[in-house]
Amino acid sequence: MATTDTTKHARVYRALEGEILSGQWRAGDRLPSEAELVERFGVSRITVGRAVRDLQRAGLVERRAGSGTYVRRADAEVAGGLSFGLLIPDLGETEIFEPICQGMMASPRAHEHALLWGSPTGAGETKAERAWHLCRQYVERRVSGVFFAPLERSPERDEVNLRIERALEDAGIPVVLLDRPVRPYPERGPSDLVGIDNARAGYIVTDHLVRAGSRRPAFVAIPDSAATVDVRESGYREALHRHDLADSIDRTRRLDPDDADAVSALLAQGTDGIVCANDWTAARLMRTLLDLGWRVPEDVRLVGIDDVEYAKLLPVPLTTFRQPTREIGAAAIAAMLERVAHPEMPTRDILLHGELVVRRSCGA
Repeated sequence: MATTDTTKHARVYRALEGEILSGQWRAGDRLPSEAELVERFGVSRITVGRAVRDLQRAGLVERRAGSGTYVRRADAEVAGGLSFGLLIPDLGETEIFEPICQGMMASPRAHEHALLWGSPTGAGETKAERAWHLCRQYVERRVSGVFFAPLERSPERDEVNLRIERALEDAGIPVVLLDRPVRPYPERGPSDLVGIDNARAGYIVTDHLVRAGSRRPAFVAIPDSAATVDVRESGYREALHRHDLADSIDRTRRLDPDDADAVSALLAQGTDGIVCANDWTAARLMRTLLDLGWRVPEDVRLVGIDDVEYAKLLPVPLTTFRQPTREIGAAAIAAMLERVAHPEMPTRDILLHGELVVRRSCGA
């Protein structure tokens, strides 16, 4: 029961704090009465009273005897702004996250708030351990929200990602997911998500590859990929059905793109094109193909998804689907501020449009 009460109290506190700091309640405004807040949040009067007392201790409201509770510091500038934690375990490994963070910091809506990167952790920790350590830091600091890009390329990713999501939810801290969900489709968690329509991206690059001449395209991703990869594969499958090439679907593979034997086995099936789950996979696969003596695109056409900075610098410039990374960052900031101000809103997926970038690797 204590845990439940704590969670309810945190939910009421975060909702009112967000409304005050976002400017919904301005200096001098009278907050609704405790009875009205009890009805709004569906909690006990004790829980509401505790949340209001915490707002008073934080210097956000003042209680006037016989009159009610009034906002003391209403706008973000006076209150010092909101503090948001960045929890991106694959930062520095997955290239899209750096420009996403740049887009967040460049957004005019972020200028009066703080983005926290967390403190360095002890040497020898795994990526999963570092992610959990950062999560605990943010809970202890009572940040106003967390931008979370779930862990991938780790056998323990699902367990760790769910534990982080639940810890932040129990603490009453809103989360905006970047690029990828915590749970595989069609499951849905409690957090908003900002990214691209991954099924559409998978469809577009596959459709382009087929129109460029591939009749036996494969889909390749690495093991332990993010849930977005499965959705991109669904777009690949849909495109093959549309082109009456469904027999190619048994060429979907989860393999190490540096593994020459695995790549050779795939090509031995008559594969003449490869849809890569992302540019990271495509770059490594291209190197393996060239080392094996296969020509791109003359023997094997290749496409990716993301359009990272090095995609145009590969030995054969890569055809890919561009993610609008900076725009994703700006949209994530907007989504977080809306969530803080209106915690009762339905959970949302905010999907931005990308574009196909045609280069030499597809043979078009």
